[in-house]
Amino acid sequence: MNIFDKGFTPAEAVIRYLDGDYVVIKPGTFVRCAITGKTIPLDELFYWSVDRQEAYADAVVANEALERFGRGN
Repeated sequence: MNIFDKGFTPAEAVIRYLDGDYVVIKPGTFVRCAITGKTIPLDELFYWSVDRQEAYADAVVANEALERFGRGN
């Protein structure tokens, strides 16, 4: 099934974030930004924290998370 099939429903993916890459644990079309709650299509996912295992919508939000929480857990 793909996004052009009738009845396609977007689903939230479960991701394991690695250094410079990620592994899809449960298939889906998007993840949620940990700070804003905004949905991020997987093909637009560029920012995440390996330590906290969370995604960020963009560089500004990723920097906000870094300032808030620091590099570690």
